[in-house]
Order: sequence, then C-alpha cells, then structure tokens
Amino acid sequence: MCGIVGYVGDGQAAPVLLQGLEKLEYRGYDSAGVAVYDGTSLQVVKAKGRLKILNDMIDGGKSLPGNIGIGHTRWATHGAPSDVNSHPQVSGSGKFAVVHNGIIENYLSLRESLHRHGKAFVSETDTEVVAQLLDYYYQGNILEAMVKVLQKVEGSYALGVICAERPDEIIAVRKDSPLIVGLGEHENFIASDVPAILSKTRSIYRLNDNEIAVLKRDSVQVYNLDLEPVSKEKVHIDWDISAAEKGGYEHFMAKEIMEQPKAVRDTISPRLKDGRIVLDDITLTKEEIERFSKISIVACGSAYHVGVVAKYIFEKLARIPVEVDVASEFRYREPVVNEQTLVLVISQSGETADTLAALREAKRLGARTLSIVNVVGSSIANDSDDVIYTWAGPEIAVATTKAYSTQLAVVYLLAVYFAEKLGTISQEVYASYIEELKLLPEKIEKILENKEDIQYLASKFFNVKDVFFIGRNLDYAMSLEGSLKLKEISYIHSEAYAAGELKHGTISLIEDGTLVIALATQTKLFEKMMSNVKEVKARGAMVLGLTSEDNRMIEKETDYALYVPSADEMLLPSLAVVPLQLFSYYVSSMKGCDIDKPRNLAKSVTVE
Repeated sequence: MCGIVGYVGDGQAAPVLLQGLEKLEYRGYDSAGVAVYDGTSLQVVKAKGRLKILNDMIDGGKSLPGNIGIGHTRWATHGAPSDVNSHPQVSGSGKFAVVHNGIIENYLSLRESLHRHGKAFVSETDTEVVAQLLDYYYQGNILEAMVKVLQKVEGSYALGVICAERPDEIIAVRKDSPLIVGLGEHENFIASDVPAILSKTRSIYRLNDNEIAVLKRDSVQVYNLDLEPVSKEKVHIDWDISAAEKGGYEHFMAKEIMEQPKAVRDTISPRLKDGRIVLDDITLTKEEIERFSKISIVACGSAYHVGVVAKYIFEKLARIPVEVDVASEFRYREPVVNEQTLVLVISQSGETADTLAALREAKRLGARTLSIVNVVGSSIANDSDDVIYTWAGPEIAVATTKAYSTQLAVVYLLAVYFAEKLGTISQEVYASYIEELKLLPEKIEKILENKEDIQYLASKFFNVKDVFFIGRNLDYAMSLEGSLKLKEISYIHSEAYAAGELKHGTISLIEDGTLVIALATQTKLFEKMMSNVKEVKARGAMVLGLTSEDNRMIEKETDYALYVPSADEMLLPSLAVVPLQLFSYYVSSMKGCDIDKPRNLAKSVTVE
C-alpha cells in the first residue's frame, strides 16, 4: 500500500523517481507525485490517477531538474483521491516536503494544536501534519526537529523528507512500515521495496523501527532516537533483475503462476537433507514442541486461507488443537493464549499491519511465536521468536500465487516436522511424506503443461454473474482461496461454502446457469460431494468438478472436470490451487480486467 522512492546524487532525480515509482505500482495507488529541489526551492508536482499522468506532466522528469528528490504513489486513507491530497505534502513555509506510508493515528489532535499555533492546512491528509510539525519545531537542526516530531506522532509510518534549507540530504524514518536505503556510487536511495531501486543498486540497509537515516550523495548515516549513530549491516540483493520484470509474459500474475514449480522447489529442497526435514531456521526443541497445548494461527487474506489448510494438516498429523483467526479479529476477541501456545503468523510481506499487531499481542500474552514470511528482515520476521522464510522471490501481482504456494509448502514441512518430533506418525509415514514433498514441484509443472484445458473452460464461463465454490475438509479450505482469486481479479461475485452447509440456506441462491465449482479430492468424502453436486444440478447449476486424475468417476456427475496429478491427499491442496489460479487468471483476461492491479486493492496492507 503506497510507495516511496527517494534519490540524492550526481544524476537527475525526477527520472529516477518515476522509474522507481513504476516498479511500485503493484502496491496499489490512486495518485502520484514528486518533489525535487531545483537549486532554489522545492518544486512539487502531483496528480490524481495513474503514474502516466504525472510522467506526462513533467516530460518523463526532464522538465523538473534537480539532484535530490522524493516521490510517492498514494492509496487514499485520509481524504479522497485528489491532486491536493496526493503526496508529497508540503509545509506552509514551503521548506519541507514529506512522503509517508502508514497512518498517523493522532493526527486530528495534532492538527488542532497546530491550527492554534497559526498553521493553515490545505489537504485532508494525516501526512500534512508531519510536514507542519517539522516546520514548527525546526530551528536549524533537522534531526532534532525530526526527533521532536516522532515524539509527538502516534501510529505507523515510513517517512521520506527533504528540506529546502538542507538541499543535499534526505531524511528517512520508519516505524511499523517498511523502508529500505539503497547504497550506490555517488548516489543513494530510499524505497518502500527492493524492485524500486534494483536497477540502480543491490546493496541496501533495512531500517528498523525508530531509526533515522540521513542520506547524502556520498554517505549514509543512521541514528536512533537519541541521535546516537547506529551501525548497519549491508544486505546484498541477489535477485535476477528479470525476477521483478514480466519476462515476456503479458502479466506478472501469469509469470508468477508459471514460477511456482521453481518457487516451491526452492522452498522445500534446501530443507530436505539425507531423508530428513531440517529446519535450521527455527530454534524450537523437541521438548518445547511437546509443551504446546495449542497452535493459534493468525493471518489475513490468502495467508489466512493457508492457515485454514494448516489447521486440517496439523490436527491430523501432529494431533495438536489448532485455532485459525483472521488477524484483524485476533486482538479484539481477548484470545486465550499463554506460554503453552504456539502462535503461527503467516504474511507474504512481513509488514501486514493487522498481522503484526496480532503477533505483538500474542507476545504480550506470553505465547511463543513463529512466522512464515517471504521478506527477509521485515517487521514480522524481526519481532517473531522464530521465522521460516519462503524464499519465493519478489511477487509483483496484487493477487498472490507463488507466495501462497510457498507458504503452503512451509506448512507441510512444519507439520510433518512436528509430527515426527511428537511421535504421532511412524518413521515409514514420515519418509513417505518426504518423498511426496520432493515430487510436488514436478507435479505442479505437469498441471501447468495442460493450462490450455483450463483456458478453454474459462472461455465457457467468463460471462457468468455468480460462482459458488464448494468442498469438504481440505477441499473447503481450497474453495476459500479459489473463490478469493476469482473475485479479486475478475470482479465476479463468488462465494465459498462447506458443501455440507448448502442445505442450510445457500442452496436457495442456485438457479439456472449458476456456475458451481466442486472440489472433490478427498476420497472418503467423494460420495458425499457427489450428492451435493446432484443437489445443485437439480436446481439448474452448471458444475465444474476438480479432483485427482485417478478418480474419473466425477465425469458421471459434473458437466466438466479438471484433474490434478495423484498425490497423498494431505498434499493435494498444493496441486488443486494451481488450476484455480489459472481459471481465475484466464477468466479475468477474457473480461479485460487489470489483472496485476485490481481496483481498490493493494499488495501490502500496512494500515489497519
């Protein structure tokens, strides 16, 4: 959500800012702007709408000269999308320009206080409060002014600031919102995420909470809130630049779907050694695992759906009771967790605001925390007792695919690891799961080789108005993700239901032409699922069934069928999700939707 880029160096700032912001478009935004110091004053240009509008206004940056600047793509929170509410926000004196991700929670009281001191506001944003506060406290030392501002504001923020009286430096601050510093030759950068600066540098600092960075052309110094220097460790980014580009695909989502075999292999293979699951990432001992009376899983969106799958898997294999919470609800239900609870936190970005807050609440209550994240050094990773990285690489499309699949792969590794430690599965079953896990990537490849079959089915149904996904047990968990994928990128109304709940109300919505996607991969529940299929067909539904390739009986009851390779039924969600992703992608493509940047959505939800 929102994107920040900053540049100071020998080159022209505006073109670099535009290029960086383009790489952050995947985060979701409704306006964009830049501020550049031109040698005399701060020049600010911003506009509602797509980045192209801003790009055209400043001729790709050519009409806005200057060697230092900050840029921003905004997703509206305080104040409607508009030119005036766009960032950068400027202080009344014109001295300070500020870009901001996050939310200043006490902005109203600060705004009223500043009004009383003669400050006039032009926008509805909480960000303008930061600019005006800097102006109010500034007496020649920008760092001292910044510390006073940080002592006043409450909430989450990543800030980039330039000052007309300090035309050779950028000030950057973070608290609960991601921000990195890029290190170059005679130039330095700030950004919300690595893709924004990957073409310029591979050396970065990851700022921690309450750290203030001062960037100049040839130096970067980081301070704590006492203005004491902080030593930072350089991080080298070893992504191939093409990993953040489309690589010949029409959309990032298509590229990332096709990258799943490699991503899952990269997640699993390094953790399988000599027939054992080796999780060097975590410090949990066998004795500590034995003390857990409950696992509580917290996550949002697709990560929550991974958690629902995880509940079934952990309870069956490790025989530990599992609760799954939407992270935004976890704190407010007064959860019963303690030292005997493992709180498993799942987040792609590691910066999801609700999930981070839930993690901190769990720690306050004494629980042991373990996170599954993709971004190294992210807030959730840093705050957790243990972390397992998915190593999925950058995921640009807003609708997650490979991040979901790699999270699920980690869940399997972790569940089998726990089960073996607890003695709830035999060594023979343990060995069989390891062999099955090794085969997952090539089975995903097999599904992708037949993607044209799914494209054909999408052509039959892309004009439907309503879709219902039904399933039982793990198939119900997969229905949740299939439904979300379809609705978020195609804008088709879609719902997921436990198939046994159909007769408790939902079946009244089935009518002629309604598409029902029935997942039936669980052998013990297959006959019950076919009964549900008959029920919806009797009311006029068209049914698309999905099962494993060794169960062709489904063709007798459904209108169309999709198959995934046979596998242990506990692992079938890793396979079943792929045709659901492809179906959603092709339906959306045929409808002409903006697949990588769906309306109203953002990649990383860093505000509550």
